[in-house]
Amino acid sequence: MLYFDTSFLVPLFLEEATSTKVEQFLKRKSGLELAISHWTRVEFSSLLVREVRLGALERRTAIAVDAQFEVVAAESFAIFLPSAEDFDLSKEYLRRFATGLRAGDALHLAIATNRGAGMIYSLDRGLLKAGRKLGLPVRAGIRLRS
Repeated sequence: MLYFDTSFLVPLFLEEATSTKVEQFLKRKSGLELAISHWTRVEFSSLLVREVRLGALERRTAIAVDAQFEVVAAESFAIFLPSAEDFDLSKEYLRRFATGLRAGDALHLAIATNRGAGMIYSLDRGLLKAGRKLGLPVRAGIRLRS
């Protein structure tokens, strides 16, 4: 099972420099078990709200993008509900201060770890660095610009 954090999925719905690469990457993973979490859904909506608040996205567009995300998520991904064990492991990860983890990233890593993800994909350099320090199977999956 391959787990994807929010940063990896955003370029599918909002035009970014990595959009084409992310789309091509996911096409190559067709037929494999792909997973996200309900936390991913919350983070995605939060990102859209932030873009509206900053004036980078119209409210109507954000609502449409969020609806499109929900359809793709339901059709293409297993969606995991975070458990008490996920929150406990997140807290353990956060106690490793050298990782520099943020709470949301720790929760992604814990959800994926507790579900036995073979790989955790993210475009968040901080999450990738922390995951490596924790000895977790993390990758960007695509080439990131320096």
